Amino acid sequence: MKLKGLFLFIIIVPIQLFSQKKIEFFPDNLNIQPFTANILEPKLGFLFHISKNELRLDIGNSLDILKYSNDKEIYSFGADLFTYTLLRSEKNFHFPVDAVDYLFGINLGYKKNIGQNQIGLRARISHISAHFADGHFDVSKNQWRDNLNPRVYSREFIELMPFYSINSLRVYGGITYIFHVDPSSIKKDNYQLGFDYFLTKYFGKNITPFIAYDLKIIHINKYIANHSFSTGLKFGGKPQSKGLSIYLNYYSGKNIHGEYFDINKNYFAIGINLDL
Repeated sequence: MKLKGLFLFIIIVPIQLFSQKKIEFFPDNLNIQPFTANILEPKLGFLFHISKNELRLDIGNSLDILKYSNDKEIYSFGADLFTYTLLRSEKNFHFPVDAVDYLFGINLGYKKNIGQNQIGLRARISHISAHFADGHFDVSKNQWRDNLNPRVYSREFIELMPFYSINSLRVYGGITYIFHVDPSSIKKDNYQLGFDYFLTKYFGKNITPFIAYDLKIIHINKYIANHSFSTGLKFGGKPQSKGLSIYLNYYSGKNIHGEYFDINKNYFAIGINLDL
């Protein structure tokens, strides 16, 4: 009887434990959705500057490769690969590319349910490199636009972004450590704070207003505040899932493109994005 009981314990207990857990390869949805107002997120869309003949084109994706979950916790491992590009609009439907930045890396995600709320963390290890393109060259003057010649810009960094969600409000704060950067005069610590809030109770299931803000303190020769504010409507899907967003964005701070990293930027823009 003892051997029979031991046999049943060895067989049944692991089955019960395994049934409470789930392992997925390439799951349909991201464990940690992009932070809405954060500039450095994977996007698929356009940002049309209102007061200047510029637009931003984002072509990127973040993909969870492996997800492990149980009743309360979700762990994930994934990859990031995207570009964000500065263009101008010219006649005959031409859009010269001025500058383009590339990001690729890996990410780790953790999320835990606490009643109706959630806590979580996203960690990223990434590389960014920046380049001028042929649209930055003025053929009529045979020189680079605004007398800004191409320069080497790249950085490798570790980012930690913990967050806390209460219903449709998500608040986050984080730190970035840049362990290698060119030019070397750029300092290695950045800090971040922000939120996104989806108003889920007002327009039914298919239209969701949202508001989001991101503050990033970057360290070049001194600490500088970059502000990004977004508000708009998301169509289709749940707030933290795939859909289409149309929004107004305000940005103030240093230019997000590496070739212009030390130049101030201030603008309003209209955005269209296919949410991941």
